[in-house]
Amino acid sequence: MYIPPHFQEVDPAEIAALIEAAPLACIIAGTSEGLIANHIPLLAGPEGVLIGHVALANDMHRLITEGQEVLAIFRGEDAYISPNFYPSKPEHHRHVPTWNYRVAHVYGRVSFQHDERARRAAVGLLTRYHERRLNGENAWRMADAPADYMQQMLGGIVALRISVTRTLAKSKLSQNREARDYLGAVAGLRDSGHDALADQMVRRLPGES
Repeated sequence: MYIPPHFQEVDPAEIAALIEAAPLACIIAGTSEGLIANHIPLLAGPEGVLIGHVALANDMHRLITEGQEVLAIFRGEDAYISPNFYPSKPEHHRHVPTWNYRVAHVYGRVSFQHDERARRAAVGLLTRYHERRLNGENAWRMADAPADYMQQMLGGIVALRISVTRTLAKSKLSQNREARDYLGAVAGLRDSGHDALADQMVRRLPGES
Protein backbone atom coordinates (compact mmCIF):
# COMPACT_ATOMS: atom_id res chain seq x y z
CA MET A 1 0.00 0.00 0.00
CA TYR A 2 1.27 3.45 -0.93
CA ILE A 3 1.50 5.56 2.25
CA PRO A 4 2.92 9.09 2.12
CA PRO A 5 4.43 9.92 5.53
CA HIS A 6 1.74 12.47 6.43
CA PHE A 7 -1.00 9.82 5.94
CA GLN A 8 0.72 6.95 7.75
CA GLU A 9 -1.19 5.70 10.80
CA VAL A 10 1.25 4.50 13.47
CA ASP A 11 -0.86 4.76 16.64
CA PRO A 12 -1.67 1.17 17.75
CA ALA A 13 -4.81 2.38 19.54
CA GLU A 14 -6.11 4.05 16.36
CA ILE A 15 -5.44 0.90 14.32
CA ALA A 16 -7.12 -1.32 16.92
CA ALA A 17 -10.14 1.00 17.00
CA LEU A 18 -10.45 0.88 13.21
CA ILE A 19 -10.37 -2.94 13.20
CA GLU A 20 -12.91 -3.02 16.01
CA ALA A 21 -15.24 -0.59 14.25
CA ALA A 22 -14.94 -2.28 10.83
CA PRO A 23 -14.52 -6.00 11.57
CA LEU A 24 -15.61 -7.28 8.14
CA ALA A 25 -12.19 -7.94 6.62
CA CYS A 26 -11.40 -8.76 3.03
CA ILE A 27 -8.95 -11.68 3.22
CA ILE A 28 -6.76 -11.97 0.13
CA ALA A 29 -4.46 -14.88 -0.72
CA GLY A 30 -2.60 -16.32 -3.66
CA THR A 31 -3.55 -19.90 -4.53
CA SER A 32 -3.03 -22.47 -7.28
CA GLU A 33 -6.16 -21.01 -8.87
CA GLY A 34 -4.90 -17.45 -8.64
CA LEU A 35 -5.81 -14.69 -6.20
CA ILE A 36 -8.89 -15.23 -4.07
CA ALA A 37 -10.69 -12.77 -1.79
CA ASN A 38 -13.28 -13.47 0.89
CA HIS A 39 -15.14 -11.09 3.19
CA ILE A 40 -14.95 -12.52 6.71
CA PRO A 41 -15.71 -10.89 10.11
CA LEU A 42 -12.60 -11.09 12.28
CA LEU A 43 -12.05 -10.44 15.96
CA ALA A 44 -8.72 -9.37 17.41
CA GLY A 45 -7.71 -11.94 20.00
CA PRO A 46 -4.76 -12.07 22.40
CA GLU A 47 -1.11 -12.19 21.33
CA GLY A 48 -1.60 -10.72 17.87
CA VAL A 49 -4.16 -13.17 16.53
CA LEU A 50 -7.25 -12.56 14.41
CA ILE A 51 -10.09 -15.05 14.93
CA GLY A 52 -12.92 -15.97 12.58
CA HIS A 53 -14.62 -18.78 10.69
CA VAL A 54 -15.64 -19.62 7.14
CA ALA A 55 -18.28 -21.85 5.63
CA LEU A 56 -17.24 -25.47 5.15
CA ALA A 57 -18.50 -25.12 1.56
CA ASN A 58 -16.11 -22.20 0.98
CA ASP A 59 -13.06 -23.52 -0.90
CA MET A 60 -10.93 -20.91 0.84
CA HIS A 61 -9.79 -23.38 3.51
CA ARG A 62 -8.89 -25.93 0.85
CA LEU A 63 -7.09 -23.57 -1.54
CA ILE A 64 -4.99 -21.75 1.06
CA THR A 65 -2.20 -23.87 2.50
CA GLU A 66 -1.64 -24.13 6.25
CA GLY A 67 0.61 -21.36 7.51
CA GLN A 68 0.40 -19.38 4.26
CA GLU A 69 0.62 -15.59 4.40
CA VAL A 70 -2.65 -13.79 3.79
CA LEU A 71 -3.65 -10.15 3.75
CA ALA A 72 -6.69 -8.97 5.73
CA ILE A 73 -7.94 -5.51 4.74
CA PHE A 74 -10.09 -3.54 7.18
CA ARG A 75 -11.73 -0.49 5.64
CA GLY A 76 -13.03 2.32 7.79
CA GLU A 77 -14.90 5.47 6.82
CA ASP A 78 -14.42 6.91 3.33
CA ALA A 79 -15.86 9.70 1.19
CA TYR A 80 -15.29 11.86 -1.88
CA ILE A 81 -13.70 15.25 -1.26
CA SER A 82 -14.74 17.99 -3.71
CA PRO A 83 -12.50 21.00 -4.45
CA ASN A 84 -15.59 23.06 -3.66
CA PHE A 85 -15.09 22.16 0.02
CA TYR A 86 -11.95 24.32 0.19
CA PRO A 87 -12.35 28.04 1.03
CA SER A 88 -9.09 28.76 -0.82
CA LYS A 89 -10.42 27.40 -4.12
CA PRO A 90 -11.85 30.70 -5.47
CA GLU A 91 -8.50 32.38 -4.87
CA HIS A 92 -6.35 30.21 -7.15
CA HIS A 93 -8.36 27.12 -8.25
CA ARG A 94 -5.30 24.94 -7.62
CA HIS A 95 -7.28 22.01 -6.20
CA VAL A 96 -8.51 18.72 -7.61
CA PRO A 97 -10.94 16.11 -6.26
CA THR A 98 -9.64 13.42 -3.92
CA TRP A 99 -10.88 10.72 -1.56
CA ASN A 100 -10.45 10.54 2.20
CA TYR A 101 -10.43 7.19 3.97
CA ARG A 102 -9.05 5.03 6.76
CA VAL A 103 -7.74 1.53 6.12
CA ALA A 104 -5.55 -1.12 7.75
CA HIS A 105 -3.70 -3.89 5.93
CA VAL A 106 -2.91 -6.77 8.30
CA TYR A 107 -0.56 -9.52 7.14
CA GLY A 108 -0.30 -12.86 8.87
CA ARG A 109 -0.04 -16.64 8.72
CA VAL A 110 -3.38 -18.42 8.55
CA SER A 111 -4.35 -21.72 10.09
CA PHE A 112 -7.66 -23.57 9.90
CA GLN A 113 -9.19 -25.66 12.69
CA HIS A 114 -11.74 -28.35 11.93
CA ASP A 115 -12.27 -29.68 15.47
CA GLU A 116 -15.53 -28.85 17.25
CA ARG A 117 -13.85 -27.12 20.16
CA ALA A 118 -12.16 -24.57 17.89
CA ARG A 119 -15.31 -24.02 15.84
CA ARG A 120 -17.44 -23.52 18.93
CA ALA A 121 -14.86 -21.16 20.43
CA ALA A 122 -14.70 -19.02 17.27
CA VAL A 123 -18.47 -18.66 17.04
CA GLY A 124 -18.76 -18.06 20.76
CA LEU A 125 -16.15 -15.29 20.82
CA LEU A 126 -17.55 -13.48 17.78
CA THR A 127 -21.20 -13.66 18.75
CA ARG A 128 -20.58 -12.82 22.40
CA TYR A 129 -18.64 -9.70 21.47
CA HIS A 130 -21.02 -8.38 18.82
CA GLU A 131 -24.23 -9.37 20.62
CA ARG A 132 -23.19 -7.62 23.82
CA ARG A 133 -22.34 -4.47 21.86
CA LEU A 134 -25.65 -4.55 20.00
CA ASN A 135 -28.13 -6.00 22.47
CA GLY A 136 -26.54 -5.64 25.91
CA GLU A 137 -28.39 -7.70 28.52
CA ASN A 138 -30.62 -9.12 25.78
CA ALA A 139 -27.68 -10.55 23.84
CA TRP A 140 -28.33 -13.74 21.90
CA ARG A 141 -26.38 -16.73 23.21
CA MET A 142 -25.45 -19.97 21.52
CA ALA A 143 -27.41 -21.75 24.25
CA ASP A 144 -30.59 -20.00 23.05
CA ALA A 145 -30.64 -22.22 19.96
CA PRO A 146 -31.66 -25.92 20.20
CA ALA A 147 -28.59 -28.08 20.82
CA ASP A 148 -29.12 -30.22 17.72
CA TYR A 149 -29.57 -27.16 15.52
CA MET A 150 -26.42 -25.53 16.94
CA GLN A 151 -24.51 -28.74 16.35
CA GLN A 152 -25.68 -28.77 12.74
CA MET A 153 -24.66 -25.14 12.21
CA LEU A 154 -21.23 -25.69 13.75
CA GLY A 155 -20.73 -28.66 11.45
CA GLY A 156 -21.01 -26.31 8.49
CA ILE A 157 -18.05 -24.07 9.35
CA VAL A 158 -14.27 -24.11 9.72
CA ALA A 159 -12.52 -21.97 12.33
CA LEU A 160 -9.56 -19.84 11.33
CA ARG A 161 -6.81 -17.92 13.07
CA ILE A 162 -4.40 -15.42 11.52
CA SER A 163 -1.15 -14.89 13.41
CA VAL A 164 -0.31 -11.27 12.61
CA THR A 165 3.19 -10.57 11.31
CA ARG A 166 2.92 -6.92 10.26
CA THR A 167 0.38 -4.14 9.91
CA LEU A 168 0.26 -1.14 7.58
CA ALA A 169 -2.37 1.51 8.23
CA LYS A 170 -3.35 4.73 6.52
CA SER A 171 -5.53 7.62 7.63
CA LYS A 172 -5.92 9.94 4.64
CA LEU A 173 -7.76 12.81 6.28
CA SER A 174 -6.61 15.99 4.53
CA GLN A 175 -3.56 16.34 6.79
CA ASN A 176 -1.74 17.93 3.83
CA ARG A 177 -4.19 20.84 3.67
CA GLU A 178 -3.97 24.22 5.34
CA ALA A 179 -6.21 24.72 8.38
CA ARG A 180 -9.05 26.57 6.67
CA ASP A 181 -9.27 23.98 3.87
CA TYR A 182 -9.10 21.17 6.42
CA LEU A 183 -12.08 22.68 8.23
CA GLY A 184 -13.79 23.24 4.89
CA ALA A 185 -13.43 19.52 4.14
CA VAL A 186 -14.99 18.72 7.52
CA ALA A 187 -17.94 20.99 6.78
CA GLY A 188 -18.31 19.60 3.27
CA LEU A 189 -18.36 16.05 4.59
CA ARG A 190 -21.07 16.94 7.09
CA ASP A 191 -23.14 18.64 4.39
CA SER A 192 -22.85 15.53 2.20
CA GLY A 193 -23.91 13.15 5.00
CA HIS A 194 -20.50 11.76 5.97
CA ASP A 195 -20.54 12.68 9.65
CA ALA A 196 -18.50 9.67 10.78
CA LEU A 197 -15.55 10.63 8.60
CA ALA A 198 -15.92 14.29 9.60
CA ASP A 199 -15.83 13.21 13.25
CA GLN A 200 -12.56 11.38 12.65
CA MET A 201 -11.06 14.55 11.22
CA VAL A 202 -12.33 16.71 14.08
CA ARG A 203 -10.73 14.33 16.58
CA ARG A 204 -7.34 15.16 15.06
CA LEU A 205 -7.65 18.92 15.41
CA PRO A 206 -5.25 20.51 17.93
CA GLY A 207 -6.88 20.64 21.32
CA GLU A 208 -9.49 18.03 20.45
CA SER A 209 -9.62 14.59 22.04
